[in-house]
Order: sequence, then C-alpha cells, then structure tokens
Amino acid sequence: MPRHLISLLMLSALLVGEDFAEAQQKLANYDESKIPPYTLPELLKTQAGKAVTTADEWTQIRRPEVLALFEQHVFGKTPAATTWGKVDFQVTEVKKDALGGKATRKLIHISLPEHSAWAGMDVMLHTPNGLGKPAPCFVGPSFNGNHAVSPETDIPLSTRWMRASKDQSIVNNRATEASRGSESSRWPLEKIIDQGCAVASYYYGDVEPDQAEGWKEGLRAVLSQDGAATDWKEGDWGAIGAWAWGLSRIADYLETDADVNAKQLAVIGHSRLGKTSLWAGAQDQRFDVIISNNSGEGGAALMRRNIGETTAVITKAFPHWFTKTYANYANREAACPIDKHMLIALTAPRPIYIASAVEDTWADPKGEFLSGLHAEPAYALFGQKGYGITEQPAIDSPVGDAIAYHIRTGKHDVTDYDWQQYLKFAKRHW
Repeated sequence: MPRHLISLLMLSALLVGEDFAEAQQKLANYDESKIPPYTLPELLKTQAGKAVTTADEWTQIRRPEVLALFEQHVFGKTPAATTWGKVDFQVTEVKKDALGGKATRKLIHISLPEHSAWAGMDVMLHTPNGLGKPAPCFVGPSFNGNHAVSPETDIPLSTRWMRASKDQSIVNNRATEASRGSESSRWPLEKIIDQGCAVASYYYGDVEPDQAEGWKEGLRAVLSQDGAATDWKEGDWGAIGAWAWGLSRIADYLETDADVNAKQLAVIGHSRLGKTSLWAGAQDQRFDVIISNNSGEGGAALMRRNIGETTAVITKAFPHWFTKTYANYANREAACPIDKHMLIALTAPRPIYIASAVEDTWADPKGEFLSGLHAEPAYALFGQKGYGITEQPAIDSPVGDAIAYHIRTGKHDVTDYDWQQYLKFAKRHW
C-alpha cells in the first residue's frame, strides 16, 4: 500500500481506540513466514536460575514469581482487600419464574460502604429451578449490561456509560430499549440452565467505563490513595485488573448464596473480557474452571509472534486496559520477561479452555493454541495432561484434557458451538 494512503488511513483513525485498531487490522501482518524468530521466557526456571521440578516448587516459588511479573509488566497490581474494606450485597429482586419458569433470577447490587463515590455493580444471577442441589455457576462480564444478556424485557435498563454500537442501540453512550437482548446469542441462558448450571453476569462498565479516561470515573480512582483521579503510574492496575476484580466480588457473593455451589465456578470472557477472565482466574483460585474465548493479544496469544494485533497496537489503542509498563514493550516484545504461555500456566492445575475462530486472524488463533501448548510443563508437574497433540487441530475439532482448545468455523464471537464445548468441558471437570 502506498505510504500516502497509509498515512491517510492512520489520520482518519484519529490514533485512538476502536477506530485505530480497525485501521491497523488492514495493515497488520498475517503471514506466518514473516514472524521474526523468537525465544519464549523459561516457564520452569526461577528468577534465581533454579529448575522447577515439582508441584510444590511451582506453587511455592515459581508461580508467585510469575504472578508478580504479570502484575509489574502487564496488568498492574490489584489493591489488597484492606484498601476497599467491607463489601455489601443487596438482593434487589427475585423472580422465581424467569425464562419461562426454568430459572430463578436474582438481581444483586454489590457496593463498598467505605467508598460511596463508587456507584457499585449490578449482578444478574440465574439458577435452575427444580435441581434439588446447589448449581455450578458460570461467571462472566458482559459488554452491554444485564438487560442485553437476557431476552426478558423486565430487567432494568443500565444507565451507565457504554461504548457506541454499530447497530445504533447505544445513543450518546447510553443504552436504549433497542439494546435489550443484544447479547443474548452470546449468553444462551436456557441452554445453560437446561444443563443444570447457573449463570452470573455483570456489566463491566459498572466497575470502569471502557475508555482511555474511564479510570477517572471508575473504581480505580475511588480506590486510589487520595480517592481521586490524580495519578496513574507504572505498576498501577489497569482496567482489565479492575474488571477482573469485579468477577472476584461476584465470587464473594456466590459463596453466600445457597442456590450456587461456590466450589464449582467457571470464569468466562470473550475478547477483551477473555483477557479479563484469564487474569481473574490467575489471581483468584476460587475459579476452578477458566475459559478464554477469542482473547488474542494481551490474552492467550503469544505476544512475541507479532502477527495480527501486536503489543504496539493494543497499547496505543487501549492504553487503559493495562498498567502503563506494558507499553514499554511495543515493538520490543523480546525485552518483556513474560509471555502468555505463562499466563495460561498460572491456572495450573485447574482446567482451562482456550478457543479461537478461523476468521479471527487479528487475535492470532495459532498463537492462542501455542500458549496452551507451552503451558503444559506446569500442568505436568501436577500429573495433568494438556492437548495431547503438538500441532493446531483441524477446524471444529476440539482437543485436550486439563488444557483444551478448539478453533471453530466463523468470526470473532461467542457461538452456540463454543458453549456446547464449554458446558461439556466444565461438567467433565466438576
């Protein structure tokens, strides 16, 4: 492409957010032969240079090191519980005949009494009726609110800031009636309920609006040292960390709900929220199944491959997602002491499912597969098996045991096919 056309494309994107990322998709490398040679950081070697050969050495020494490296270089460090204090749960609605009588729907408002400047988060929980025992539960963030997850029209419409939508259902960054049920295809509630599982979701913008300056209006500012949006420095947590924090607060609530088996929680997310589910699962071991759907760069894909979305692009388009330090590795990924196989390994020995889509080349499906493959040595310390293969499988042919993977037909999305695999995977391990 001529340089003047590239320049025009870049200018038209305004160098920010979704528009910048979309422009970069047209310029990205998708040719495997053009990936530069790379060497992954050693997974099973401590910072002192000692080989890790047992599960105890991983748990006691190497895993804490790897977690700290992700805190320092990628996501930032989540504040300690003493920072936010008491967490309050208020059940604001119980509907016992939701989804045509199949489920009980609860709406729960989660807040921090010691930090009233934060408006809190609204969780929607569906549990199956007539199960006769506490249900295992899928826990995940939504892009457009509880009213978008469910097709039922009596759910309160979110009043929070939202990203613009291509279908015009979001007007002036606020939800409209047209946005009801807009995410329901990604959350097949009845299918999940029919399998004897519960679903808990929340709108990620309740914790922090998904924009570069959103941290000034969200939880991160409220929990900062002076309780105001005055500083954000290297090592401080980014929006992904804050959204993952919200998932852990849902786990807090679920431990109090008799209708849910809080020992069987699967954390799930798609795209940027797939990155969020991986980070939530890495930090919070109450999530005993982890699911990453099309999480790409910053998620399951190896950053050193430099194919599709790159570290340089994601930290330019979405700097607020990560700690500021991550941008230091734009176009110099080899200098970063971690790569994403180490993020996958942080979930060991808990089962993890990584999913790609064949048309989602921006997310580097092969890089997502390879992260799971290179995480296998950590799982092997616990006697757990990974994929059982070393080459990316055929389309629509799931593989794996404690680490599972599929690449399916279609685009960047969550489909019924994905959910069929996730339900089978989670139930096999519960």
